[in-house]
Amino acid sequence: MPDAPDRLPGRVAVGVDGRNPAQAALRFAFESARLRGAGLHAVHAWTLPAEAAGTPFAVPEEDRARWEDQEVQLLSDALRPWRARHPGVEVWPDVLCFPPSHALTHASTTAGLLVLGHRTGHTASAVLGRVHCAVAVVAD
Repeated sequence: MPDAPDRLPGRVAVGVDGRNPAQAALRFAFESARLRGAGLHAVHAWTLPAEAAGTPFAVPEEDRARWEDQEVQLLSDALRPWRARHPGVEVWPDVLCFPPSHALTHASTTAGLLVLGHRTGHTASAVLGRVHCAVAVVAD
């Protein structure tokens, strides 16, 4: 997968909760990218599981890699039907071990539009004051 280019005014970024994807937000993001003739940066943020908090030392790399692989699979599964419906939209999947608000604020620095699902009320509130592009909050 090619690296996402620096800020592109038409580019669309979308926050994706791989465990419970907001389908209306994904529909809006893919359609927006298609209409703009732009790429789509799909951002899935995750944090270490509770079991990691109980480790007395740093989390072993094998555990972190296993958890990250699971998150990559969640994002891939969430995007699969939308990629099939919109084969002309280039997608940059991005799985980040950060709080969602931080990952999405960062994604907004290279996008012209950030799409959030309405379910992410807490996340949307945290992002709105720090975002670097237009935002669409889409109700499911």
